[in-house]
Amino acid sequence: MSAPGSNRRKAVVVGAGPVGCLAAMSLAKMGWSVDIYEGRPDMRLPSSKAAAQQRSINLAISARGLAAIQAIDPGAADRFLSTVIPMRGRMIHDAQGRLESQPYDRDGQCINSIGRAFLNEDLLKEALSVPGIRAFFEHKVASIDFDRRKMTVRDVQEGRDVDVSFDFCVGADGSYSIVRRQLMRVVRMDYQQWYIPHDYMELKMPAGPPKEPGGDPSFLLDPNHLHIWPRHTFMLIALPNKDGTFTCTLFAPTAEFDRLDSDEKIVRWFQANFPDALPLIGERALLEDFHRNPRSALMSIKARPYHYKDRAVILGDAAHAMVPFYGQGLNCGLEDVRVLDILLREAQVDATAQVPDGKEDPRLASALARYSDTRHEDLVAICDLAMDNYVEMRHAVTTVAYRFRKALDNLLYSLNRKHVTAQDVAPALSDTTFVDAPSGWLPLYTMVSFRPDLSYSTLRRKFQRQTEILELAGWLTAGAAVGTLGITCVSLLRRLYSRP
Repeated sequence: MSAPGSNRRKAVVVGAGPVGCLAAMSLAKMGWSVDIYEGRPDMRLPSSKAAAQQRSINLAISARGLAAIQAIDPGAADRFLSTVIPMRGRMIHDAQGRLESQPYDRDGQCINSIGRAFLNEDLLKEALSVPGIRAFFEHKVASIDFDRRKMTVRDVQEGRDVDVSFDFCVGADGSYSIVRRQLMRVVRMDYQQWYIPHDYMELKMPAGPPKEPGGDPSFLLDPNHLHIWPRHTFMLIALPNKDGTFTCTLFAPTAEFDRLDSDEKIVRWFQANFPDALPLIGERALLEDFHRNPRSALMSIKARPYHYKDRAVILGDAAHAMVPFYGQGLNCGLEDVRVLDILLREAQVDATAQVPDGKEDPRLASALARYSDTRHEDLVAICDLAMDNYVEMRHAVTTVAYRFRKALDNLLYSLNRKHVTAQDVAPALSDTTFVDAPSGWLPLYTMVSFRPDLSYSTLRRKFQRQTEILELAGWLTAGAAVGTLGITCVSLLRRLYSRP
């Protein structure tokens, strides 16, 4: 099924989001002819940008996502870094408006804030600049026959169906993936989907006035922090944008949102829970956002396997949608592409090899099977960690136990003879998927966000072992304290009863 006028095989990528665009770049650089199909309008259009501002959570891209982009296109990674805002830690806002900075990493490593629409547009431009990649917008996939390698696509503008032939299909079409649903017809796929009883809504905090006449707008909050207002069962977060604004996201139980059914209740609730945020957002802007912006659900998806023969694979949210509380959804999806890229090259998959009808490419089939087998444990691990981190962000960060554990983590981490940073490991990740767990102590957040050479399953096992060590140390300390107290009491009693 070679592309017209060439002997290159044809890959179709369903979904023009960041994961789909990076997957297209990966395949094109290996010699495939790549067509991207996207059901939505071209995201570069002004109308698309306006719609995107109402529907998405700002993205935090960390070393994992950056390492994936760098592995596929180092030049794109360098250009991309110039557009982000570094966030060096969390800024916790308590109910009285007091602030507490909690750095992410003792070595000063940071995660980066970027708007979803900007990231989508930037990676799309990068993809379309690679020879061999084309994109078709407002083309919705209706059905896929993987055995015949045929895909039926609805051309929305023309109002007609188009049959598309392909050699390899990549599904990067999000949580409600049509590719995944079509795979379920031919694959015995284990599949779980569940919604958590919480919703989210985006709000906007405007930029402040210029600090000097004719200058740029200023930030009303410190732009180098991810701001969190934790309130135990709900929270507000704010991420900075290049124009001086902050994208705020309110996460709360569905029942809590349901109670905010009037302007008076909304304002009163914000005054009670976010007294320092409300004046910065503005009451009028708050109410406008509440009435205009959608309330969206939060869901988690686990599936297995991710492929079918040599015909198709699903990546990103299509394979493993997760709640956004570890900021790893995007990073994990981009890492999917990096891992698949390495496995395809290790299997020496040839983009020009002609496969007769009804036959399989054994190298491609082997690489996809290996991807499903080796990637699953990692994806389950990060989905679970993301869910756990919601409790940490909305509640645990305010507790003494959390602060003690974080201080102890940093103390033990400081005892390591050498601190490995993301910059140290990134160059090897274009040819190596992951390494084994290193020796020494590593905080969980450092491993997740700043050690892209560690798989999610490896770092979770290391974290569990470290937790067991701390628990054992705690029991031994408590036992020693009780023993000491007991000896002291016996000694006192002996003295008491030995008196004449």
